[in-house]
Amino acid sequence: MPELPEVEVVRRGLVTHLVGARIDDVQVFDPRALKRHPGSAAAFASELSGHTVTAAVRRGKFVWLPLDSGDALVAHLGMSGQFRVSRDDSLRHERVRMVLNDRPPLSYVDQRLFGSLAIDHLVPTRDGFAAGLGSDAALLPRQVAHIARDALDPHLDLDAVIARMRTRTVAIKVALLNQELLSGIGNIYADEALWAAGIHYLTPANRLTVEDYQVLISEAQRVMRVALTAGGTSFDSLYVNVNGESGYFDVSLSAYGQQGTPCPRCGAPIERAKWQNRSSHFCPQCQRVS
Repeated sequence: MPELPEVEVVRRGLVTHLVGARIDDVQVFDPRALKRHPGSAAAFASELSGHTVTAAVRRGKFVWLPLDSGDALVAHLGMSGQFRVSRDDSLRHERVRMVLNDRPPLSYVDQRLFGSLAIDHLVPTRDGFAAGLGSDAALLPRQVAHIARDALDPHLDLDAVIARMRTRTVAIKVALLNQELLSGIGNIYADEALWAAGIHYLTPANRLTVEDYQVLISEAQRVMRVALTAGGTSFDSLYVNVNGESGYFDVSLSAYGQQGTPCPRCGAPIERAKWQNRSSHFCPQCQRVS
């Protein structure tokens, strides 16, 4: 699933290609791509057509495109959602196409259909600060209002996040993946941050000290910034930017997907364990349950 760095790369591509453009027509090829939209596919197309995109904003893994109508087009990429700039009528898994007035069409492509597009009303942020990266407006879509600020948000209240996490009895990785506590972190960057901080993924969240959390979240921020400069992490064709290009951070991963290879810190083989319908990657020597 695309995580914060990958979605930020997509947002930047949308700024370049879509912001300032008028959407002249919308073609919905598969209504299942609109599962988050409250109305019909025809209503979605009608509400979007004729309006100009004024910004591209991101919070965590959500991107929204404010419109001159006062609403916003909201996107969650799910497991395999992509925005693609293309004139190719044979683009595989194309679900929605936006025809622009003076630019090539923008297509929403989603092989597995876990992502979705929707048009939503904007509501004020709870803290009065800008809602996300890409706009100074303190407004965000209603369906994003429950999502916490992400690890790279300049308005993140780190002390409050740490205080909330320290009340949880769940495993620390569960807390890291809880988008209502801290958004944008998924399986890849959770494993990388936990490895960098030397914390086992099953350590109860309430056993970690404030200092532990400061190191852990700092490492999450660091690894995501490095990934962002590399264009994100790609293991297959399911994550690409709007031009169809893959990111290259996967060559720098220390734990995720590295099972059987030596730990860069101590040399012990990295292990992969099944965990909550996914996998966790860790060093059994450097990361022990405390």
